Amino acid sequence: MNGSYDPHSGSDIRKMALASLFAALVSVGAYARIPVPFSPVPITLQVFFIFLAAAMLGARWGTLSVIVYLLLGIIGLPVFSGGSSGLGILLGPTGGYLVGFVMAAFLIGILSGKKGTSSVLLNAMFMLAGLCIIYVAGISFLAYAAGITFENAIRLGVLPFLPADLLKVVLASVIASKYSI
Repeated sequence: MNGSYDPHSGSDIRKMALASLFAALVSVGAYARIPVPFSPVPITLQVFFIFLAAAMLGARWGTLSVIVYLLLGIIGLPVFSGGSSGLGILLGPTGGYLVGFVMAAFLIGILSGKKGTSSVLLNAMFMLAGLCIIYVAGISFLAYAAGITFENAIRLGVLPFLPADLLKVVLASVIASKYSI
């Protein structure tokens, strides 16, 4: 098949269905939301499902699932955190995190390979790399959109989220290593 799309391939149809499922899970993860009083960025489960999509589906399909999620939000479906939607969300203080989701999914997918890996430690390392991408993109745009320093952006957009995000890395890496798609 040489990486090209074959509409008659059961494997491609299965991957499309799973990518759609993960796009839906990321959307649902946006509703599992814990507001952080001093930050415009809430704690959600989106990152958890992005980690799983990327590690289990690989770069192509994992990234595609995140792009589908973003497109659903851009066209007006209430799939972003708190049921928000629209292009304005991507241009607001949390937009960098959303863009970072795509880059992280691609990086994790590339690192874990098409079939994923059964090593919890390797999965965790790949997901930590993806988390760094999300944080860098997120705080860069947070600093710009909110007109704050990078130091304040790190205080508002990274430090409060580290414990929960590290837990998501651990759980997602265990799940991804146990279940191969």
